[in-house]
Amino acid sequence: MAKRRKEKTEEEELDFKLPKFDEEKFLKKEKRNIKTTFLSFLFGLLIAIISFGFWHLLSGSNLRWELVLLFGVFSAAWLKYLFLRLNIDLTDFGRKGWFGSYAIYFVTWLVILIIICNPPFYDEEPPRVEIVTLPGMQELGGTVQIVARITDNVEVKKQNIDFTLTDPDGNVSSPDFIFEDNIFSYTFENTDNTTGEFSFKIVATDVNGIKTEKERSFSYGNDTIYLALPDSGDSVRAAQDIKFGVEADVSRVYYTVNGVEVNATKGDEYYQTTPKMIGWEKDTNVTVKVYAEIIYYFTNLNKGFNNTIVDTATYYFNVSGDPEIGTQPSQKIGLPGFSPVSVPGFEAVIFIISLVIVALLFKYRKKDKKK
Repeated sequence: MAKRRKEKTEEEELDFKLPKFDEEKFLKKEKRNIKTTFLSFLFGLLIAIISFGFWHLLSGSNLRWELVLLFGVFSAAWLKYLFLRLNIDLTDFGRKGWFGSYAIYFVTWLVILIIICNPPFYDEEPPRVEIVTLPGMQELGGTVQIVARITDNVEVKKQNIDFTLTDPDGNVSSPDFIFEDNIFSYTFENTDNTTGEFSFKIVATDVNGIKTEKERSFSYGNDTIYLALPDSGDSVRAAQDIKFGVEADVSRVYYTVNGVEVNATKGDEYYQTTPKMIGWEKDTNVTVKVYAEIIYYFTNLNKGFNNTIVDTATYYFNVSGDPEIGTQPSQKIGLPGFSPVSVPGFEAVIFIISLVIVALLFKYRKKDKKK
């Protein structure tokens, strides 16, 4: 019985034949795949050009990229009708074939659209101008720094920047300025000690002639920093609050007393301190000079800009003999510094989507090879 079973198994092995390779069917399938790949690429190219037209027409819309993305995604549905219209046999096309065609279409559409929407093919973006005045209000004798970060997707040169300054009497001038590494800087010294409001305008033009205009102002006065309480010359005790008013936006307020620098803390309306701080001496007459410091960092630029307001007035106080006078250290003040900010753009989202599609495409190909 075992012998017969063995002979039967040998006969079955001898009767097994390899399936015949259908060369004609194979070539037909490969030609079909080449056609669908080529058509997917051309269709992606065509839709990218049409999408660019919509992108241009939607200039100024907050949903510009989102609407163009939806148009590109929904246009993929026409790919099937294109294949059928051209009489392409899709009977055994399968999930892999459709996935590959849609992936080729989407990647082609995305890459071509991004290329033609950016320089050197197209530029509609005006230069970006960020301006800060340090400070916005200054005391006589001090300077005002005008700093601007001017960036563009192409280029802005110094000769393409117009800067005009208008004084309180209406006189207009075009002083020279520095422009290096996309940073515009100008220091106004007010040698004539003019009080009132000054205005200025910066007009930046990129190499394609697209302009951005920005206007700002600053002022000079005698009371940018002032003593609110008590009056200069008064007697002060250890627990008494001494308050300073500051009209400009500043990073910190400090004063010097007997050569010691002391920070004033910000309250609801005024910056305040007490004679308890180290530097004050009991049973003496002290002199106080007040300063305000302005520090500014542009977003994602590791370079600080600063200036100082110096109070033109000097204040005098008669300090009591309280034992707590001059016993507490100056409080620390948190100052602005460089802190990078990551803001993902819509282009980054599209790039991530395309990477996911490509990764899935390779995954399906590996599965098919294993099969």
